[in-house]
Amino acid sequence: MAETISPDYLVVGAGAAGMAFVDTLISSNIKATVAIVDSYSRPGGHWTIAYPHVTLHQPSKVYGVDSRKLGDEKIDQIGMNKGFLELATGDEIVAYYSRVMKSTFLPSGRVAYYPLHNYTNEGEFESIATRKRYQVGPNTRIVDATYSKTTVPAMGPPSYEVSDQVNLVTPNALATLKRPYGAYTLVGAGKTAVDACVWLLSQGIPPQQISWIMPRDSWFLERGTLQAPESTPNPEQQLKEKADALMGATTSDELFLRMEAYGHAHRVNKSVKPAMIKAAIVSKPELEEIKRVENIIRQGRVKRIDSDKVTLEQGTYRPVPDTLYIDCTATGYPYRPVVPIWKGRHITIQMVKFVQPTSSAALLAHVEATYNSDEEKKNELCKPLPSMSKPADWSTTLLVSMQNRLRWIEEPKITAWLEKSRLEAPVLGPPPRDPEEAAKHNASIPHQIRAMCDKLEEIVRNDTAIAATV
Repeated sequence: MAETISPDYLVVGAGAAGMAFVDTLISSNIKATVAIVDSYSRPGGHWTIAYPHVTLHQPSKVYGVDSRKLGDEKIDQIGMNKGFLELATGDEIVAYYSRVMKSTFLPSGRVAYYPLHNYTNEGEFESIATRKRYQVGPNTRIVDATYSKTTVPAMGPPSYEVSDQVNLVTPNALATLKRPYGAYTLVGAGKTAVDACVWLLSQGIPPQQISWIMPRDSWFLERGTLQAPESTPNPEQQLKEKADALMGATTSDELFLRMEAYGHAHRVNKSVKPAMIKAAIVSKPELEEIKRVENIIRQGRVKRIDSDKVTLEQGTYRPVPDTLYIDCTATGYPYRPVVPIWKGRHITIQMVKFVQPTSSAALLAHVEATYNSDEEKKNELCKPLPSMSKPADWSTTLLVSMQNRLRWIEEPKITAWLEKSRLEAPVLGPPPRDPEEAAKHNASIPHQIRAMCDKLEEIVRNDTAIAATV
């Protein structure tokens, strides 16, 4: 027999999105009660099982929950992030979320936390340790903070076959290597592979010993374009470059080439056209480091790895004996169809701000608390962003984000919340340093966003027409 509990909200998932949502919800609605159910033993979601050398891609300053800053908001003085706002490590992030739970949520008396519990059905969940079952009452709203299905390599086996005679590990195992190997092969083309590559090189492994199976080349974003005013040397110039790159483009492919010309986007090899964009962020030093690895294998996805042969979609090759393979093929944010965020008693957390997952979740909580009973209004204000995989998706996703911005500008309560939120990054980039120029810039933001939307609509139309001819 299941025990019935009746909180105002049941939040499924204590990862980054769930924590950000609950934090803003209990801050905005001083009476709301919340039960959080999570399959992990501690808050933090995928961060709790990510590889030891993982860090944020974006500044800690705009990540986490709204009520508590993450890190010291300092500018790094050493390393590959030198000159930029600090990036929290995985350990720092997990500790941060534990502090939020223990110091903010639970002491409020309005949050109950059920770690090591699986959500099993409509409003029902079960203890992994004891099988005790719970169900929520009919008036409880159910918040799915796991819809994005964020994945990291440690979550499961790779999608390809691997012989028992092959040494294959996830990036998690790199920190506990027991011996050197004859060679090292990275499998996957995203930020996880970049991190693993940088780690291998940092251990003194010669780049000649590293191979990289890259099914699709990727566009990477330059971290210097995603900074706060204090870590942006010339914000005026950067604003002009961003505007020129977009307004001068007619297709997404052209847009990325223009971004690359300004140093706002990167690729591993300028002679290879990237077919992937996941909004992974790198610095120029990181890019130059991974470019030291020259043995890039571009023959599609891996189908099978044997000790003496690697079989790919477009061919095979003979590997170096005693190769260690590092599986970096987890999709991170896999494709998920957009669904209404509010539907009856259900709230499905999705991104509504471009490459800002925690800020999106916090904003959704503010909208929920502010427009509580008006489902149509809430869904109109917050259109979910579609998933990104190929370069053309960039423009489609950015367009939806900017259209959301135009709606929020018309809502004083949302505008006021965004202005105060520590998670809010400047929508167009840091404003000019001169106070008068900054005031002009801020006043022009609505006009600039409308112009961006017009241009993005043109790019999306052109991309669609090109795709139809292929």
